[in-house]
Amino acid sequence: MRITTAQIYQNTIQNMDNQQSVLAELEQEASTGIAIATPADNPLGAAQAVQLSANGAMLAQFATNQSTASTMLNTESSALSSVGNTLQSILTQLGGLTSAGINDSNRQAAVKALQGLRDQLMTEANTTEPDGSFVFSGFQGNVAPFSNASNGGVTYNGDFGTRTLQISNSTSVATADNGSSVFLSVLPNISDPVAEGASTNTGTGVIGAVTITTPGATSNNVPYSITFATDPATGNLTYQVDNTSTTPPTPVGAAQQYTGTGTSPQTIDLGGGQTVTISGTPEAGDSFTVTPAAQGDTDVFAAIDAVMSALQNPADDNPTGLANIENALSTAQTQINNTLTNVTTVQASVGGRAQQVTALQSINGAQSLQNQTTLNDLVEANQPSILSSLSLAETMLNATEKSFASVSQLSLFSVLNT
Repeated sequence: MRITTAQIYQNTIQNMDNQQSVLAELEQEASTGIAIATPADNPLGAAQAVQLSANGAMLAQFATNQSTASTMLNTESSALSSVGNTLQSILTQLGGLTSAGINDSNRQAAVKALQGLRDQLMTEANTTEPDGSFVFSGFQGNVAPFSNASNGGVTYNGDFGTRTLQISNSTSVATADNGSSVFLSVLPNISDPVAEGASTNTGTGVIGAVTITTPGATSNNVPYSITFATDPATGNLTYQVDNTSTTPPTPVGAAQQYTGTGTSPQTIDLGGGQTVTISGTPEAGDSFTVTPAAQGDTDVFAAIDAVMSALQNPADDNPTGLANIENALSTAQTQINNTLTNVTTVQASVGGRAQQVTALQSINGAQSLQNQTTLNDLVEANQPSILSSLSLAETMLNATEKSFASVSQLSLFSVLNT
């Protein structure tokens, strides 16, 4: 097959154009460090890079959410820790008032201390996040969750929502607990029943804490009243236990004679699952109640207000007044202890969620690093390889140019002239 001079020129020029194009691409990769500048450079690799970039953006968002969740949970945990300390300080104050020798002046001083602790508790209940939103207001982050009610206790201004953040493909975490579930709730299964004496009692009867004799008994979830009366036949003081969950209340057994004294309390059975003691000498018409914790008033602020109000009543040389104060102290201690148990449980839950976030932060960080490494390997130029290829391309182009220059000078006339 005869190859003309024109074909030789055309093929050689085409070859040099191709080599220059390759050289230009290699020079661009070497200067920019990017192997895939456009989808045309590597369609499959470009598609993979798009997917990896999207995955990286998702992981980055998870990392942001994890950081935000960690901050919010740490803020709540710190607030709950302060709440626990404040409640414990209130209990210490109340416990000191049960000692012998306490007088009206001591109780008035305690009221001032309790008011300061209550104010502190209110501040903690209205804790804010670093961004200014309120921790315990549910979805109403811009609303202070608690304000004082005119008749004692507080008004909850938030809602019952639970703020969450997605921290992985399959995991969302609650970043805060609404204030109602923390400060206005107790745990039904582990909270102590609340024993209380009526504020209108005229005797010296003092009710003690409830003792659970049969855990899990259905009767433990029933409210009871204990009412004192005088037996018309004997003149003896008697008491009647009633189940007040029904209308009218249902008697629990027959009326029993009361034999308790100030130093020897009488144990009273409540439906077979729990007992309570009453000491002192109640008067006919006096009454006491025992209420499952979750069925009574679970507002811890109301409990504090009630006991402060009771402590302000004079009781020196007044056995009835002192008995009413002792009943109020016992009731408040039970209610506040129940709230403290609830707060501690919520705080444990917050700690568990914080640990979950920390674990996912570690996993997310490893996934992000692997994703970025894969993306870099795909789109970034391998500089040693590129430089080697660039040197080879330059050598090949130079050799082609020299070869063409030599061939182009050959002709029959130059041979004949020699």
